[in-house]
Amino acid sequence: MWNIWILVICSTLLCLCRSSAIEVDYDPKALIIDGQRKLIFSGAIHYPRSTPVMWPDLIQKAKDGGLDAVETYIFWNAHEPIRRQYNFEGNLDFVKFFKLVQEAGLHGILRLGPYVCAEWNYGGFPVWLNNIEGIELRTDNEIYKNEMRIFVTKIVDMCKEAKLFASQGGPIILAQIENEYGNVMWAYKDKGVAYVNWCAEMAAAQNIGVPWIMCQQQSAPPPIISTCNGFYCHTFKPKNTLIPKMFTENWTGWFKKWGQKDPHRPAEDLAYSVARFFQAGGVLINYYMYHGGTNFGRTSGGPFITTSYDYDAPLDEFGNLNQPKWGHLKQLHAAIKVGERVLTNGTATTKVYGNGVELTTYTNSITGERFCFLSNNNQIEEATVVLEEGNIFVVPAWSVSILGGCNKEIFNTAKVSTQTSIMVKKQMDDETAKLSWMWTPETIKDTLLGQGIFTVRQLLEQKRVTSDVSDYLWYMTSFDVNGTSWKDATLSVKSSGQVLYAYVNGHLIGSQSGYAFQFKNPVSLMPGTNNLTLLSVTVGLQNYGQFFDKGPEGLNGGPVVLTDNKNVTIDLSSNTWKYKIGLNGEAERLHDPKSPHSRLQFSSEFLELFIGMPMVWYKTEFKAPPGTDPVVVDLQGMGKGHAWINGNSIGRFWPARITDSNGCGTECDYRGKYNERKCLSNCGNPSQRWYHVPRSFLNDDNNTLILFEEMGGNPSQVSFQTVTVGSICANVSEGNTLELSCQGGQTISQIKFASFGDPQGKCGSFQKGSCDADLSISYLEKECVGRERCSIDVSDATFGSTECANFTKRLAVEAIC
Repeated sequence: MWNIWILVICSTLLCLCRSSAIEVDYDPKALIIDGQRKLIFSGAIHYPRSTPVMWPDLIQKAKDGGLDAVETYIFWNAHEPIRRQYNFEGNLDFVKFFKLVQEAGLHGILRLGPYVCAEWNYGGFPVWLNNIEGIELRTDNEIYKNEMRIFVTKIVDMCKEAKLFASQGGPIILAQIENEYGNVMWAYKDKGVAYVNWCAEMAAAQNIGVPWIMCQQQSAPPPIISTCNGFYCHTFKPKNTLIPKMFTENWTGWFKKWGQKDPHRPAEDLAYSVARFFQAGGVLINYYMYHGGTNFGRTSGGPFITTSYDYDAPLDEFGNLNQPKWGHLKQLHAAIKVGERVLTNGTATTKVYGNGVELTTYTNSITGERFCFLSNNNQIEEATVVLEEGNIFVVPAWSVSILGGCNKEIFNTAKVSTQTSIMVKKQMDDETAKLSWMWTPETIKDTLLGQGIFTVRQLLEQKRVTSDVSDYLWYMTSFDVNGTSWKDATLSVKSSGQVLYAYVNGHLIGSQSGYAFQFKNPVSLMPGTNNLTLLSVTVGLQNYGQFFDKGPEGLNGGPVVLTDNKNVTIDLSSNTWKYKIGLNGEAERLHDPKSPHSRLQFSSEFLELFIGMPMVWYKTEFKAPPGTDPVVVDLQGMGKGHAWINGNSIGRFWPARITDSNGCGTECDYRGKYNERKCLSNCGNPSQRWYHVPRSFLNDDNNTLILFEEMGGNPSQVSFQTVTVGSICANVSEGNTLELSCQGGQTISQIKFASFGDPQGKCGSFQKGSCDADLSISYLEKECVGRERCSIDVSDATFGSTECANFTKRLAVEAIC
């Protein structure tokens, strides 16, 4: 029997032998592959949030970044949108995804869930589960457990048939059941405990030949391994000391909601978190996310999660290297791998110096090899540490120095020597870039007149009515009033979210949005019969928390109340309500240019009269931008709605949702514990203005963009742009190697600034200091201009001596791609 021990740093495992099946085991120190103890780095890349065309590039960039494994969730609602009707095509072909991972020489981690959270619509659950009588989700309920078992078994059987598990010679070395249940189990009481035990038994019975894990589940029953999620996990200790210490979600950034600013987690802090975890005896780190991607279609959850799921990940939403984060982590991985043999076979001792300084020494008692982590957890002061051998190290605040042989610093988490890439969006400037628009109104006359599909004498919860086939649900009723006092009435509607539009007698009287809110608006009523139409709109179903599946969304009982100017009220909640699911344009497939309705209904006449009006469909033709750089559509000027390219949904848009103007600083201090409210940017702007258009969605000739505008917007500012590297900067200490690179075949066209000495400032505003080597710019121009990448040894030997005082010199560079 070959044991597999794994010491993991991200979601990628190095497979050493694929010609024969292997068996998996573990101990508290490591996981071992084919008898060799390995350090493992892994990163989350969710296959539905990218396209199959993107997968090889994303996987290769993950490998180039030093990962050993790639991790992904399995999304139940995507694969079984209708009960017992499955979809594993296109970007849902997870078998193909894992085979590409294996072909790249990497391992895989299968996070089966099937509850996944992931800021994904309804946490990955199919909404049809709610319509099964007697079901209760994520608890000891036989109906739910049977549905979960059926889906889990189907996925496992598909993996076995494709020979994806490591026990079959495949890439998958770990599998996860459930997800972060320990955070909410208290709410389910004894039934929650019974459910966790059942999950463990059901998973183990699948006989996949690799270990099962549960994250955030200290009470995980044997043989399930409990793991940690968070920004930091170095203090995490599994309840069972005989299992390895794994970090299954190291959050590389944070997700964003409509109305929120852009979160950023500094590369220095992320690297600090990784180094601290391995200093504390960690076995596995998986980056969540390594590539965030895009919430295509209606897959974003929350509610109010944006279409972009960039997550400030090492690979950005479009698959570009997010520098310096990607490169800084690559160097960190390489540094830790230097100590692989000692870390996986040695014993650790820690010396506390005080003021937040700790030295952890790993020693191999057989070979005598040593490997050290010297950490300074002080948030303000750097530390000067003299080791027993007399070696002196200066460790910046909130950083970890990795010491090869415990006598030479080979990496420090706060010293970034990787380039910073400034990404820019470029718009085509020729005549083909101009867009000509056609339009057609969303027909709502039927709903304004109260023409529904079915009738109920109550206000129903939205997702149970729609089964989430549409964001839109119409609630319609009529009522009689007498007297003149109702001319100055108030309509009050209690909504469980997320957006509400109110029409009285065919006229829009107001709208509101929020998680749960009380809509109040003046209304003038007519004597006799009046029609009330309420359009409730979801913006992603809830995906996290105890009993999140119960919602609610929509009006859900209201109440809906009319009050006149004499405080006389009419409660319409138990009225006869008519219902209609979705839009007429959805039923007619106006988003699909191949639909006969789409070909016939759009017109360019009287366009100017409808711009800015709500409930309008817009259509335009365009040419794909040349080249290979990622493409985005700039929807500046639009309000809220949905966008399609050649019939492919690129997601919801909401540029009208503006962030507040406070809370964005010019500086981002990496020191101290990170949280999602730290280091914010994009104040006072749309939460999301640009939307990813995968090149695989585009034709070589004509392409069609169709927008449904829900609240009123102007398409005249819409344009297509490409995303590329504009300028690149670096500030590197001597003794290191500087690597500069552009992307997509671009070359370095200009060295805008270069100084070797004591340059001042930051990227975009570098200035020479008190000393500077005369050859700085000329040498960089000779070595780099006209090339896609160049490598520079930062030393006196390269640039010549300077008249600097006795301090460590630096090379600052700004170049243009």
